[in-house]
Amino acid sequence: MNEAQVYLVTGGCGFIGEHIVELLSKQDYVSEVRVFDVAASVEVKKFTTATTHVTVMKGDIRDYNLLLAAMRGVHVVIHTAATVDYRNTVPFWEMKAVNVGEPWQFLMEPGCRLPAHSLLLLIYRRGTEDTKYSGEVELPYGKTKAMAEKLILEANGRKVKRNSPLNGGKLATCIIRPNTIYGEKQTVLKHLYLHVKAKNGVLNYLEPEDSERNSTYVGNVAWMHVLAARSLPLQPDLLAGQVYYAYDDTPTKKSFLVRYQLLLGMDPAIRLGSHVPYWKMWLLIHIYRIIKTLLSPFGKLPPFLDLSLLNTIATTFSYETDKAFRHFGYKPLYSWEESKFRTIEWLKSATGN
Repeated sequence: MNEAQVYLVTGGCGFIGEHIVELLSKQDYVSEVRVFDVAASVEVKKFTTATTHVTVMKGDIRDYNLLLAAMRGVHVVIHTAATVDYRNTVPFWEMKAVNVGEPWQFLMEPGCRLPAHSLLLLIYRRGTEDTKYSGEVELPYGKTKAMAEKLILEANGRKVKRNSPLNGGKLATCIIRPNTIYGEKQTVLKHLYLHVKAKNGVLNYLEPEDSERNSTYVGNVAWMHVLAARSLPLQPDLLAGQVYYAYDDTPTKKSFLVRYQLLLGMDPAIRLGSHVPYWKMWLLIHIYRIIKTLLSPFGKLPPFLDLSLLNTIATTFSYETDKAFRHFGYKPLYSWEESKFRTIEWLKSATGN
């Protein structure tokens, strides 16, 4: 890799995207990081360094002309733009248009499909990257990501138009699969703390005691993206078409214990409550649906837990892997202690604690 690289990060102002931009700006082989985001924030420009310039471009991933302009001269694309919705507040067709749409189609030779280097994907099984999984993904957001992943894998090795920003050649694509992510700027964690404080400081949880779900610090998820993106053009025969789960040394696979340790670290008054039975939440969800229907002529009620989300929370999805280390030398950049400290400090600032 002799020439300085230009990177494009779609969704670069988002939770994961911003951490990726920050890490890319510190790499001496990157001359420019272009951030393409519908909610573009000039705040990410602060990551500009002596060797790397951060450019912010506001645009919708479905706007072909703006995306075309953003891609000119780009060497690597890290695609994290997505509409994230766990409570069915966004119409499925709208979420699908963003998460599964084909805004990259103008790059491809006829018959080729969507390329990208990185996507979030929700699947629900214990296993490794090589574990075959089947069955319908229930959560609508997860459905869109499963559909998008299929297109990305199909795009690997396809020819690119000579008059496209990538100027011919073949696409090399790989996929990063984070599971439960925590860290700075995770608004869900902030809202959870405020909710727990309103409930006398008691953190109850929906996950069954025997369920497992890997949790990974957002900085380590971003670091895996950076390493994979650098290695993909250098070792396409090894990385292209591969799937990598994100992992680090977060000490437990019980997500509610991770949340508890983070909240407790900033507020010693937080207490771990008890498991809320599935049947109770199932009943509350259906009662809420009835009430929502009856009151719909008078206005909208705030969103409540959705049944597909409840089923997702109650289902184990854990894995054991070192594939990213074997293929491109990934090791967590941040230890559990540092990850916890950084998250807690941000949470204190975000909640005024």
